[in-house]
Amino acid sequence: MNGNNPYAGPPGVTDAGSPAPVDLSPEQERRLRRTVAGIVSRTESYLPDGYAVGSELSVGTDGPQATVAVNPPAGHPVTAGFTPDLDELEAGIAESDADEVARGLAASAAIQVMDAIGDVTPTAK
Repeated sequence: MNGNNPYAGPPGVTDAGSPAPVDLSPEQERRLRRTVAGIVSRTESYLPDGYAVGSELSVGTDGPQATVAVNPPAGHPVTAGFTPDLDELEAGIAESDADEVARGLAASAAIQVMDAIGDVTPTAK
């Protein structure tokens, strides 16, 4: 029964139906989505066809969280996640930071393919 009433839980926990203090304003959410979409686009530009790139936004206990993932044609998927603070969302995430994430993801995905293929000689040239 404890979980069914809005007063359940320890003090300081958001009441049922109330917005959490880390909820984003619509403008902050748009900025974050735009930034993450830019990271996805940049990552795709560094990679050849065959790599699937996607993203996910969520709000956790520490605030908004963004994850960008690359699924290479061979090897394991790689991800990069970050939790921007609210001040960073207001000012906008620096282009250099977004580019660094995109380059790192692309490089990690390429390494996954190289590790998966190993020393196998390609059959076609």
